[in-house]
Parts: sequence; C-alpha cells; structure tokens
Amino acid sequence: MPAGYGGLIRPQSSKLAILQRVVDGACIASSLWLAAGLHDVEWNLHYSLAMIWGIALFLVSAEANNLYSSWRVHTLREEFRQVAFAWLVVIVALITFGFLTKTSAIFSRVAMNIWFVLSPVLMVLLRVAVRTILGELRKHGGNIRALAIAGSGELAREVASKVKELEWMGLSLVGFYDDHAAVSTTSTGQTVSLKGSLTDLITEATKGRIDFVYITLPMRDEKKIVELVDELANTTASVFVVPDLFIFDLLHSSWTSLDGIPMVSVFDTPFYGVDGWLKRFEDIVLGGLILILVSVPMLMIAIGTKLTSRGPVIFKQRRYGLSAKVMEVWKFRTMTVCEDGEDIAQAKKGDMRVTRWGAFLRRTSLDELPQFINVLQGHMSIVGPRPHAVSHNEKYRTLLHGYMLRHKVKPGITGWAQINGWRGETESLEKMKNRIAYDMEYISNWSLWLDFKIIVRTLPTVVRDKNAY
Repeated sequence: MPAGYGGLIRPQSSKLAILQRVVDGACIASSLWLAAGLHDVEWNLHYSLAMIWGIALFLVSAEANNLYSSWRVHTLREEFRQVAFAWLVVIVALITFGFLTKTSAIFSRVAMNIWFVLSPVLMVLLRVAVRTILGELRKHGGNIRALAIAGSGELAREVASKVKELEWMGLSLVGFYDDHAAVSTTSTGQTVSLKGSLTDLITEATKGRIDFVYITLPMRDEKKIVELVDELANTTASVFVVPDLFIFDLLHSSWTSLDGIPMVSVFDTPFYGVDGWLKRFEDIVLGGLILILVSVPMLMIAIGTKLTSRGPVIFKQRRYGLSAKVMEVWKFRTMTVCEDGEDIAQAKKGDMRVTRWGAFLRRTSLDELPQFINVLQGHMSIVGPRPHAVSHNEKYRTLLHGYMLRHKVKPGITGWAQINGWRGETESLEKMKNRIAYDMEYISNWSLWLDFKIIVRTLPTVVRDKNAY
C-alpha cells in the first residue's frame, strides 16, 4: 500500500487564485505603462520601482482583505469592494512614502492620477468579463453540473438558497433526497419537496446523472452519513459534507466553503479549472510531439500486424473513461481475437490468443501507441489510471471500496501504478487493490512535476518489466 493514500484532510490553495494574482499584477503594471504613454512621460527606474511597489503593496493588502480566498463564492459586489479597498491602501501608502521622502516631485501627477484610477477599473472590468462569459456559457448549457442535496432540514434549505444566489457557479439543483416523508418542514415553516430517498440518490449518482452531492444530514445521523459516503464512493460524483465535524479517511479531502458555510470536499477531482487546462495543454503538446516522433514506427508496426495475422490492424475496445462514460481505446491488435463482450479474460503468460508479433508489441508496450490519438481526441491523458475493460470495471466496483473514484480523471497511457510495478495481469483481488491504491495516490497528489516524473520513468520501467505478456 503506497504512502499518502487517504489520511488527514489537507488544505489546498486555488490555482485560479494564483492566476488572479498574476492578472492583477499585470493590470497594475500595464496601467502605469499606459498612463505614462498617454502623458508622454519618459519611463525610467523610478516608474519601475513605483510599479513594483504598487504590485507588492496591492497583493499584501488584498491578501489581508481576503480578496483571493474562496473566490468561487464571492459575490461580484463584495469583490469590487475588496479591490477598491486594497488599491486605496496602495494609493495612501505611495503618497505617504513620496511625501516623507520628498520624491513625489519626480513623478508626473497627471500620469500617477491616471494610474490610480485606471488600475482598479481594469481589475474590476476583467472580473466582470470573466463572470459574464461564464454566465453566458451556462445560459446555453455549457459547464453546468447537476447538484443533489442529501437532507431536507434547515441546513439543506440554506445551502440550496446559497446555490441559487450564486448562479455563476454553474450548479443546477436536481433536488433534495432524504429518507423522511415526501415533504419536510423546516423550523421557519418552509416546506421542502423531496426528489427521492437516499437510495434513489445513490441510484441516480451510479447512473452518472449527479455531478455534485452536498450532504447536509444532521451530525446525529453519523452512521447514515458514513454509509452514504461509502455508497457514493462507487460513483463518480464529487461529494461534500456540510458541515463536517469528523475526518473521513477518503480521497483528496480538503476544506472549502460555500459563501461562509464550511464544507469538506470528500470526493473530488484535481482537474477542475486551471489545473484541468494545464493538464489538457500538457496532453496536447506532448501528445502531438510524441505522435510525430512515433509516426514512422507506427506505420511499420501496422504493416507487421497486417502481414503476421488475419484481422484489423487497430483493435478497439470499450472501456470506462472520465466520469465512467464508455469510450473506445485504440491499440494495435496483438491477438487472434477481438474480444469486447461481457466476459473478457485478461492476457496470461503463454496465452494462446496472443500472436508472436503481438507478444513482442505487448512486452514493449508498442501496442499502446495508437492511444496517443485517443489523447488528442480528449478521451485519454498521457498520464492517469490505466483504463480497464467495461466488464472488469463492473466486476471490481462491487469488490473494491472506492474503485470508481479512479474515473474522476481521464484514463492514461501510463500511470503511477504502472511505474511502481503494478502493470500487467491482476489475477488476484489483492493485486488489483494495490493498483487502485496507487491510482488514488496519483489523483490525490497530482502535479505537472509528478506527470513528468512518471513519463520519464515509463520507458526504463517498460524495458525491465516482466509482468506484461
């Protein structure tokens, strides 16, 4: 069992908040440069220092004012207020410094006044633009995720109210699920119509119809909450407990909030937002370069496959991809059969179905090269949990707790489990359990550096690995 699988909840900073800091700094710098240009002021070291100090002071003031914390649940008005306050601190600090050091005369008053006005305007306009674009996308059905709330009490109503207020988050409330009567009454006299029971919620999530689940059951129902979390582990829904008074030893847990309401992310993916864009950029760039490099070897392999046995050159098999959606994985055919049914036997040592040419391709993993096309199509990633046949997924999701969580990310050509010795046949449940543990560790600790590390280690691992046949 690898280290780091499960464990204590770890706080995580938003990568988008880091991007916001960079964009705000760019707004401040470009505003001063533009102000100087509009007033024909010659740029010199003094303006460079003013720009640096302006950026530094703004970021410190903004941090103290919580501008970049919980960015997903800030209202636009609140964000405007925080930007204005942080920039006012910068103006006061720079004017005070210039007066005390008698250096204010060095700067053009007109240019500085333009800078003082233009910087916050740009930062605010960019925020409005981002939210407007997201809003338009979601009006047309883009980037909308289905949300179900487990529970029907006061907390459930409060969470639902917050979700409706924050439409730009892109969450569409499916309904409330609880094991009580069809209608629940809150202490304020409001009635909450139930969509179904908790069993119905699990069924809907299993079918992939629910993207997010907010669990708002009272803490006295701790046993029921734990049972619900266990059941949802076999779905691909992102699960949040609202609020959480105990620690779950589950995948990628982290503190978050919904406009001040504390929540714990129990099951989530690292590839929403900026991280998802970085991951996709990595796949497109590296996948494209690799395809160019292996195009000639792929042509030779295709010819060899066609000449050595009957059947198609490319074997396509249905496997689960992101969010457990069925996709076709491409491989060079290595067997005399093209099995894709309800019962598929894994390749074993000395398997009579494998051709001589196919044995060489499987041993060297050259049969996997067409999957770089899957990567460019967006169905797979270069690095991620290896995809299993549909029949194998349905088998193991009932045998291994949390098995389906590996489908919260795109499947990969290579992965953390593969370079750590868990490649090839998994003839025992224990072997599959260990492979899944490494997949979970990868998802919990993902970074671009980890991806590059896995890619670099893949080739020597393939060369010396004896488990592939």
